[in-house]
Amino acid sequence: MSMLDILKTLPIDLGQGGLRKTTKGKLIALSLIKKGNGKTALDAGCREGTQSELLKKKGYKVTSIDIEKNYRDCMIVDLNKKLPFKKESFSLIWCSEVIEHLKNPYFTINEFRRVLKKEGELIITTPNSYCMVFQFMYLFGLTPKKMQRNDHKHFFNKKHIKKIFPKAKIYGFFPYFLIKMKISRAIGLLSPTFVICEKR
Repeated sequence: MSMLDILKTLPIDLGQGGLRKTTKGKLIALSLIKKGNGKTALDAGCREGTQSELLKKKGYKVTSIDIEKNYRDCMIVDLNKKLPFKKESFSLIWCSEVIEHLKNPYFTINEFRRVLKKEGELIITTPNSYCMVFQFMYLFGLTPKKMQRNDHKHFFNKKHIKKIFPKAKIYGFFPYFLIKMKISRAIGLLSPTFVICEKR
């Protein structure tokens, strides 16, 4: 068993792995969502529909999309292409742990902005590939590409995120076990996850 395999078995919240449905980054992002009261939401990269169901419980009319159908209400959409929705279709766009998989995240984010209503919110989570823990692992030859999933195409740091989302509020968490606190400073160094909230 490799060092990486051993690390993946530890109950340490580094943003994904076996904790992906309950990671602190995901919980922080979900806490930013206001009551829907019948408003429209897009769950981009819905997977098994876990967050789509949570959005419905919060009162949203949800459109769930993904590249393959693993959820009964999922519509097959390739996020690398123009979205099949009219301008200003959604009050909320939720996209968790997806943009790192895309060919051109800039294109997709601009598509999200196109279909987002005025005063709407875009909430995104993505790995911080260069936080302190991952930089330490780099000393042992464990680069972000080796540590993360094989289908990750992008490895973001704080500079990348600020460039893509210049007007967004960005959050993270620290430490990685026991009492994990939401933070808004030193995120690039400390948090394994970026939680991005951009208002139109």
